[in-house]
Amino acid sequence: MLRRAVLSDRGSAITEFIVVAVLILMPMAYIVMSVMRVQAATLASTQAAREAGRAFTQSANLPAAFNAATMAAGLAFDDQGFALPADALAISCPGANCLTPGSTAVVDITWSVPLPWLPASLSDRSAAAIPIHVRHVAPVDVYRVTS
Repeated sequence: MLRRAVLSDRGSAITEFIVVAVLILMPMAYIVMSVMRVQAATLASTQAAREAGRAFTQSANLPAAFNAATMAAGLAFDDQGFALPADALAISCPGANCLTPGSTAVVDITWSVPLPWLPASLSDRSAAAIPIHVRHVAPVDVYRVTS
């Protein structure tokens, strides 16, 4: 009787492993990878906003400031393996001139990171992307020398 129970259990471990791997391990791996991608995108956005604000406030004039901020944000995105979307970076200056000593520059980065391994038809939809918005207020140095 015991021998029949042992013999009837032959080969079921492989089947159980395949079921567990497909139903539990694969979705868990996808969830972990998606969370890691969103975390990297958040880190890239935060770093890009901070560096863009710093580059903007240290520039000599407004055209150079916008170029330096865009370049700094692009480099921060490249560090995390992303490309800076064309319309993601916005810089505004409440109140006075942007580069006046004592003023501030507000850097906003708004974009959506697509989830990994989704087909192109799904990745265009907003449900398949996580929105990210970062705001950084960069002060212009009070002791800045204006030319």
